[in-house]
Amino acid sequence: MKNMNILSLPSKFLLYLKQVKVEAKKTNWPTRKETIRYSLVVVAISIVVAIFLGGLDFLFSTLLKKLVALLA
Repeated sequence: MKNMNILSLPSKFLLYLKQVKVEAKKTNWPTRKETIRYSLVVVAISIVVAIFLGGLDFLFSTLLKKLVALLA
């Protein structure tokens, strides 16, 4: 295991924070309009998937209940 100097940890942490700041400035952030549009797309897709999975759940539970009633 590599011997780590405890005293160098604060300076390494500060260097890390400086590098994070530099990289964050390079980030291409979406506009407010894009963020709203992307959020609405995510919500819409989530609703469609929820309806689809709810429909499958209803279908399978109904079929299973009929199967159990048939076999009982």
